[in-house]
Amino acid sequence: MSTEQWRGKRVTVAGLGVSGIPAAKVLHGLGALVTVVNDGDDERSRSQAAELRALGVTVRLGDGATLPEGAELVVTTPGWQPDKPLFTAAAEAGVEIWGDVELAWRLRDSRPGRTPAPWLAVTGTNGKTTTVRMLAAILEAAGLRTAAVGNIGVSLLDAVLGNEEYDVLAVELSSYQLHWSPSLRAHSAAVLNLAPDHLDWHGSMAAYAADKGRVYEGNTVACVYNAADPATEDLVREADVEEGCRAIGFTLGTPGPSQLGVVDGILVDRAFVENRREHAQELAEVADVDPPAPHNIANALAAAALARAYGVPASAVRDGLRAFRPDPHRIEKVADLDEVAYIDDSKATNTHAAEASLAAYDPIVWIAGGLAKGASFDELVQKSAKRLRGAVLIGADRALIREALARHAPQVPVVDLDRTDTGAMPAAVAEAARLARPGDTVLLAPACASMDMFVNYNKRGEAFAEAVHALADERA
Repeated sequence: MSTEQWRGKRVTVAGLGVSGIPAAKVLHGLGALVTVVNDGDDERSRSQAAELRALGVTVRLGDGATLPEGAELVVTTPGWQPDKPLFTAAAEAGVEIWGDVELAWRLRDSRPGRTPAPWLAVTGTNGKTTTVRMLAAILEAAGLRTAAVGNIGVSLLDAVLGNEEYDVLAVELSSYQLHWSPSLRAHSAAVLNLAPDHLDWHGSMAAYAADKGRVYEGNTVACVYNAADPATEDLVREADVEEGCRAIGFTLGTPGPSQLGVVDGILVDRAFVENRREHAQELAEVADVDPPAPHNIANALAAAALARAYGVPASAVRDGLRAFRPDPHRIEKVADLDEVAYIDDSKATNTHAAEASLAAYDPIVWIAGGLAKGASFDELVQKSAKRLRGAVLIGADRALIREALARHAPQVPVVDLDRTDTGAMPAAVAEAARLARPGDTVLLAPACASMDMFVNYNKRGEAFAEAVHALADERA
């Protein structure tokens, strides 16, 4: 889309924050007549509005429901739900609605003399950020100019419009972002897994899955799916892709043709080799994956599949995985105390993520609880019961987990801390230490969101680490 087409175009940006402000600035810079609407009218919003107004952008605070008169396009931030009155009004008026990712996609070829970088896209209920960062590390090891962008917190608008040129982009996409990205067409894409999440936003599991599946639409080289999660393969079958685009599976077992998998502790490729029915290419060792938990090996295989789809050599997969270091609060070892490992997986904010975390250790003293977001914990407890030494429960919806434990793991000792203040974490760690025996793992994998007690999962993980270090100091 040429920059000339934006001059004088009346664009409404729905929401401020990390997506709305960059979108408003970019559109204003292109010559569009921008109006930002925002539900909130707090001190932070007023400060953000003042910054935009100083540039000449119109901002309406406390009124995110009304479509501004004459609007020709709405660009929304990811968090705004599809049933907002603003979007209903836009649909009735025949006004298109884009997300910030769609805006970036439309603008990717607007820099004169620059060839747009292809996108290697990753979505899924869990593991997106880790996989995208692994992918970026592999691409860098191959000598490619790249960046991990998108829902990972780095603006795609900055990536496509900034001064730095890239050969290829590793793009994390949430279901929210994909919902508002009708024309996105990736080089290759992966759906890592599917489990109920954000159903309050999407309205149903079917709608959530359909939005995830949008990442495959128009793929040109590879649609990467999880062989252990048939729902991801179903999305590949339903996708309308370019002629010649291949379905590539990843598995923790021995791979078949057109798959990546694991053989005798080696990550191998039977998809991007000349004779995939008889030959396999060694990529890396399981020991090269940090940490080598099963779900993290799956992340590494998905990243490797996307990199190989882009033509990256096997040696770069190995070197990239060896160079990769996981973000904090993702199955991160905090300390070993008295032969007990203390692991911070505060990022496990839903049952699917917690299940993967619990599957990586045995025996476990489990610290869990927070905001359940409508989740049920019966299946999680059933699958993990044999691994549990004990459980310590915190947070607003801890009773749901306690009841599931009573139904499916009545033999497991449970400490129910009737607290939702941040000071509950030291007490939780102390109780977990009391239950643990040498050789056990104390695992913070809450299976819940953090906002009942903490600003975000990072703060929850930091509180856990601080409590563990304080316990270590007491025992020194």
